[in-house]
Amino acid sequence: MAGIPHDHYEPKSGPEKWLHKRLPIAGLMYDTLMIPTPKNLNWMWIWGIVLTFCLVLQIVTGIVLVMHYTPHVDYAFSSIEHIMRNVNGGHMIRYLHMNGASLFFVAVYAHIFRGLYYGSYKAPREITWIIGMLIYLLMMGTAFMGYVLPWGQMSFWGATVITGLFGAIPGIGEPIQTWLLGGPAVDNATLNRFFSLHYLLPFVIAGLVAVHIWAFHTTGNNNPTGVEVRRGSKEEAEKDTVPFWPYFVIKDLFALALIMAIFFAIVGFMPNYLGHPDNYIEANALATPAHIVPEWYFLPFYAILRAITFDVLFLDAKFLGVLAMFGAIAVMALAPWLDTSSVRSGRYRPMFKWWFLILVIDFFVLMWAGAQPAEGLVPTISLLGTVYWFAYFLVILPLLGVIEKPLPRPATIEEDFDAHYPPKDKASGDAAAAPAE
Repeated sequence: MAGIPHDHYEPKSGPEKWLHKRLPIAGLMYDTLMIPTPKNLNWMWIWGIVLTFCLVLQIVTGIVLVMHYTPHVDYAFSSIEHIMRNVNGGHMIRYLHMNGASLFFVAVYAHIFRGLYYGSYKAPREITWIIGMLIYLLMMGTAFMGYVLPWGQMSFWGATVITGLFGAIPGIGEPIQTWLLGGPAVDNATLNRFFSLHYLLPFVIAGLVAVHIWAFHTTGNNNPTGVEVRRGSKEEAEKDTVPFWPYFVIKDLFALALIMAIFFAIVGFMPNYLGHPDNYIEANALATPAHIVPEWYFLPFYAILRAITFDVLFLDAKFLGVLAMFGAIAVMALAPWLDTSSVRSGRYRPMFKWWFLILVIDFFVLMWAGAQPAEGLVPTISLLGTVYWFAYFLVILPLLGVIEKPLPRPATIEEDFDAHYPPKDKASGDAAAAPAE
């Protein structure tokens, strides 16, 4: 980690020295595992290993599924049935892949909201945050294209609706839509394109994940206090940090084991709970489903898309909905420049905590609204949720930095750690002094 003094890998044996001079991979692995990590990280810092597990799971199961899948409109649906019924373990591999996508998004949303609360996007970690948002966008694109591949009713009509949004862009919309579809409508060319990109993008995500890890290893991990590790000397740095191995590796593996127990229980006993029954009906261009619903992880942004039902000047509602949907993600990416507070962690920002809590609630309200038919009070609730989402990033965050009075922060990470886990000698001294009081 640049700037934080620590021991680096030193090869000892002859073969180690020979390899280190030519390919210092052992040194890279050592520096990664032994990297000094703030010792006050809480349980919200376990999502990185869950996300890594999910990425590996999706790539491995995806490669196996590709061996038996046929990307053709006449055979795609039946090839999925073949995987489920005839391939050894095929049903389990498919269910792992399906539900692995949901776990991926559970972990990424927890990871994003943790970063928003603890200010992990603030200097000097802006590039780390931007790379993370790029990964999130690629995840959404990959998941959407993967949802089309089973070629069920929701697959077909979801692709029809979402690609149709690009046609709303003035001037260039129709050429973009035709390029995405490979023709005038969702058909075999569309399925082939989506299959190709769905297979390719996870490897691009893996590359960006490596850059993401490199970025935060360069700047250092954020932590719940938002206070930086002391960098004056190795002794000072060691008071604020512990090596990633074994302390945080064991902690992360313990958390991963608990999450995997829940995950495999869902895969084993309720694998279709998050799916839509219409997707077990083969795609039919002549029969439109009563209610077209995307996967749950798209629902908040789908609600924002549908919330705009009015024209503004020469811009129609459909185009404004597309702008709002992509803008809702863009404002998250701009958080490093929209947040004007000098305090990084939300732990020491009393007003910020309440506004952030409302943002989290708003996210789930939008998720609910996206799953409902656009009738009754649902469009109004979606619009109010959309207004708050943009107001939080564009108005509330900048204003809080000016009007909010933060609480006192610890001077060092060591001070915060000792406040939660008093050193044994101090704790025993306090206990001995207690009867005399």
